Amino acid sequence: MTPDKITLGGLDWIVIIAYGIGMLLVGFYFSRVNKNSDDYMLGGRNMKSWRVGLSLFATMFSAVSYLSMPGEMIKHGPMIWSMVASLPFIYVIVAYFFIPFIMKLKITSAYELLETRLGLRNRLLASSYFLIMRVVWMAVIIYMVAEKVIVPLMGWPEQTALMVSIVMGVVTVTYTSFGGLRGVVLTDVVQTFILFGGTILAILLIIKQLGSVSAIIPAQWPQQWAGWVFFDTKVRVSFLTAFIATFGWYVCTAGSDQMAIQRYLATKDVRAARRMYLSSLISNLLVYFLLAVLGLALFAYFKMHPELLPTGSSIIDGADLLFPRFIVIGLPAGISGLVIAGLLAASMSSLSSGINSSALSIINDFIVRLRKSPVAEADQLRLAKIISVCIGVVIVLLSLVIGNIKGNLLELTYKTINLLVAPLFVPFFMAMFVRKATPAGTFIGTIVSGIVAALISFSQELFGVTISFLWIIPGSFLVGIVISIGLSVLLKSQKR
Repeated sequence: MTPDKITLGGLDWIVIIAYGIGMLLVGFYFSRVNKNSDDYMLGGRNMKSWRVGLSLFATMFSAVSYLSMPGEMIKHGPMIWSMVASLPFIYVIVAYFFIPFIMKLKITSAYELLETRLGLRNRLLASSYFLIMRVVWMAVIIYMVAEKVIVPLMGWPEQTALMVSIVMGVVTVTYTSFGGLRGVVLTDVVQTFILFGGTILAILLIIKQLGSVSAIIPAQWPQQWAGWVFFDTKVRVSFLTAFIATFGWYVCTAGSDQMAIQRYLATKDVRAARRMYLSSLISNLLVYFLLAVLGLALFAYFKMHPELLPTGSSIIDGADLLFPRFIVIGLPAGISGLVIAGLLAASMSSLSSGINSSALSIINDFIVRLRKSPVAEADQLRLAKIISVCIGVVIVLLSLVIGNIKGNLLELTYKTINLLVAPLFVPFFMAMFVRKATPAGTFIGTIVSGIVAALISFSQELFGVTISFLWIIPGSFLVGIVISIGLSVLLKSQKR
């Protein structure tokens, strides 16, 4: 069998199909358990902390991250792992400032608190940012798995990517619309264990084939790896930029993203929510370490076996796809199928959480809030399922145009998925921490923050100037906050 003809066996396909059927059965089971919209959207507000924590980890750590991190290590080296230094600081901020503030409010949508403090305009703007961000995020996930993993791996024609996207969308929408948050959390937990297990197994098998642990460590610093840099705005990654960008992403997401806030509210109290968030961060720390080691192992493996690379491809050019390729050629039959199923599940887990949270936001922040007459519980459940299907159709269609954005998987993630992370957090920061915040000042600052994020993200295409993608979050956040506070102070002084 030639390198370009390597594919999954019959046993692998049986495992993948069985996994998909299992996901559907989970959704059907929980459709009988959910009695009202609170059960459907928040799991009855009494779910176990560790399960919800793993769900938050699995939701935010999508297949995009799972594939991009080993490729990042192979292509650019360990500098990006400077980000783990920020995790303890992130926990303190989220656990002791955000969670107590949010948990004392008996809300369903994260954006309800914005209206109380800063008016309806800011609530609707934040909800719109969230929906745009998560729809694009889901489209990137489908694009990456369909066009960058499954189709090349199977050697299928490019036209089949649309069919793969549709199948993923249909399965995900089905079990999400039936199972609600309880179904999402259970599938997230299963998927987490499969991803951890697949990563560990791949590392162990490579070490066994290479003969020792030391064999995966390069004898000398690879030429393509970046060197240690503490701080430099001109380089792709430096320690401080990675630290700031990671700190900004986690803090902004934890304080404003419906998918994160929905999981705090799914636990019973502040202590449970803190335990939930701690288990999520610990899972992130472990997986970052494992994927860094896996990147080293894959680099060593394919250097020793260059004949297993696709024709015309090199280790550096194909870095993002070496892990899924090893899954097929290096893991035992059946296990390959299970890990590929886990990879698909990682995508579908993120999709299911995104669809569930987006449907919740549309219902609570737009339909229920703007409609003059109240919406009955049964009608809300029916609307949630219809909206979930509509979102599924939109993300599948949008995934077809995502490929036009330049960069490797990690850069693609920041340029699209993380584009509105900081602008979304600007009104929450103003609502929670700035007493002098005014609705008008915050509204303008939030819009400008979004514009700045887009300008930084696409600086090369727009101005011919390269700005590191790691500056998207801190840069847009600082501009948004400065303008919001400045205008709020100016408007208040004019009123006086």
